[in-house]
Amino acid sequence: MRQQLQITVRDIAHSPALEARIRAHVARLERQFPRIVGCHVVIEQARRHAHQGRLYCATIDIRIPGADLVVNQHYDENAFVALRDAFAAVRRKLEESVRKRRGPTRGQSGRGPTAPGELA
Repeated sequence: MRQQLQITVRDIAHSPALEARIRAHVARLERQFPRIVGCHVVIEQARRHAHQGRLYCATIDIRIPGADLVVNQHYDENAFVALRDAFAAVRRKLEESVRKRRGPTRGQSGRGPTAPGELA
């Protein structure tokens, strides 16, 4: 990653375990998608839904060449679960972005492979 990872914690006590989990998720993403330019993760206690107790919201902003991918509003009563769900969503967005950049694969073109003597 070219820029340093930014972690923002709002309305909850800073936890070394939470920060370590965020860094582990980001490291896993970097191994899978080495073209990540920057990442900003925000974990905060949501102020709405007071009838459900404490809810935590995870927001992730990933920058790759040519695109900014933002995943937000992943709520859960457990901050670690909210992070897990948000990172799963950003992983799906990154996979979709990579698929779009590569274009259709051989099986997606509608035709099978051509025979050696057949004109394409």
